[in-house]
Amino acid sequence: MTDVGTGKAAQLAAIEQSGWGLPFRFLQPRNAAFWVYVLGVGGGALTMLRYFGQGGGFYAPALTGGVLLFGLYLVPWLLLLRHHNRYTRQPAGLLATGFAWGGVAATFWIALPANTALLDIWAKVGGTAFASDWAAGLIAPINEEVGKALGLVLLIGLAPRLVRSAYDGFVIGAFTGLGFQVFEDVLYVFNGATQNFGVDQLGSSLQVFLLRGASGIVSHALFSAIFCAGLMWVLGRAPGERDVPRGVLTMLTAMVFHFAWDDMAGLSGGGALFFLLLPLIAVVELVVLFHVLRHAARRERAWVRDLLGPEVAAGVVDPPLLDAVSGLRKERKAYREHLRSGRKARHLVEGAQDLAEEIARAGGEDTREVAYARAELLRLRATP
Repeated sequence: MTDVGTGKAAQLAAIEQSGWGLPFRFLQPRNAAFWVYVLGVGGGALTMLRYFGQGGGFYAPALTGGVLLFGLYLVPWLLLLRHHNRYTRQPAGLLATGFAWGGVAATFWIALPANTALLDIWAKVGGTAFASDWAAGLIAPINEEVGKALGLVLLIGLAPRLVRSAYDGFVIGAFTGLGFQVFEDVLYVFNGATQNFGVDQLGSSLQVFLLRGASGIVSHALFSAIFCAGLMWVLGRAPGERDVPRGVLTMLTAMVFHFAWDDMAGLSGGGALFFLLLPLIAVVELVVLFHVLRHAARRERAWVRDLLGPEVAAGVVDPPLLDAVSGLRKERKAYREHLRSGRKARHLVEGAQDLAEEIARAGGEDTREVAYARAELLRLRATP
């Protein structure tokens, strides 16, 4: 087989293995995963309406403030996660489905009733002081991480050809965890208002927003991204990615981080050590997050290289651009330095990503959309 034939075969294999370019269809009445999803989100929505309906009129200022503040809080998060939804991009509808599961089903259908019941059990078993220091960390890392990861499992059932790699798990887990995080934060705003008997509701909302917003950087979105990447390593849905020991260790690491965050007061003894542990654990979490991200992206990066391989052979994409579009931050930085223009480098990387996406959608065929994306990339390369 010629080099051209080999490159084309690798391209078609990458399209088939990644599922990139396929549409996401949510409404699947003949799929059991669809009905489990509907049950979970529907049950969570009913629980949420009942919960906020109790005194919802009196506490409307707090609830409204929480929704608005954390709605704005979503914007930078979505921009950040959109940036990381690179390589073989997941459809927005699929990610929104994961977000809704995390926010409604995992929070109100699973976590809220489970946490309430188990907190009472730990208080009876270990006493009030023990429950205050340790119960949250003994409960939440299990039921909340499993509850959020169930959303990933259901998405595999709904879109088995789209959800393939550990990086898919990482991105979907981040969106699912973000949904949980935002809805839980609104719940904290509401609970804070009720505990203060409705006094200074807007001030209470702002206080919760500042505290929860700052800690959110190393909270549920991070836990779920790590946990779900680990779950995908265990499942091994992409060729050559199955690694059960790594997957189990990654999932346990996410649960340990969740435990440490929830039981920070117990671990520090409630003293000054708390203010040392807080930044230390946050730094460790971020280091591990980027380590998992780098390893989870390996399969996806290889798919992008295979998908654009024939374009390199044809001279449409040059090797430095291929390294940048399939690489990590280091490769993109090297490409900016190579061109001596960050703006042009960004446009070329985006153009190459668009071309790869059109090729995937076309199944490797030369459609009008592929030809347009290819011509646009060549135009950008020729622009000084």
